[in-house]
Amino acid sequence: MVSATPAIRKGGKVYLPCDEIPKSMETIEEGYKVVYEDGYESWSPKDVFEKAYRPCDGMTFGLAIKALKHGSKVARKGWNGKGMFLWLKPAATVKSEWCKDPMLKGLADANGGSIEALGTICMYTAQHQILSGWLASQTDILSEDWVVVED
Repeated sequence: MVSATPAIRKGGKVYLPCDEIPKSMETIEEGYKVVYEDGYESWSPKDVFEKAYRPCDGMTFGLAIKALKHGSKVARKGWNGKGMFLWLKPAATVKSEWCKDPMLKGLADANGGSIEALGTICMYTAQHQILSGWLASQTDILSEDWVVVED
């Protein structure tokens, strides 16, 4: 996932819409200033960028899953509850001494003191509760109103 701002490049320098652009005979190229997750910044020509990327507003379910795998929170515009979102809880090794659930502690103890927990999708609900192991409905899977939720 990247952040992109429309920009122009003139004489090898990138200018944002709010920047004062010097007058010269140099060619103006339309494009985008692109900032990657690790903070790296670059410039991309408009046609190249628009073929390679799409907005994170109105994503398909598949793109929402990719966003989850990259560490983003996602939600559907069509959900009725306010503040609802999903996130991916990654796989982890659970140690017996961390367990408050007697069943989980017993399983970890029987497995030598720890047990592997698989990754799962969690939901923060409209009732301000956490649902582990959220499952998508067919409507969720077929919808194209998924959005990335900003922190």
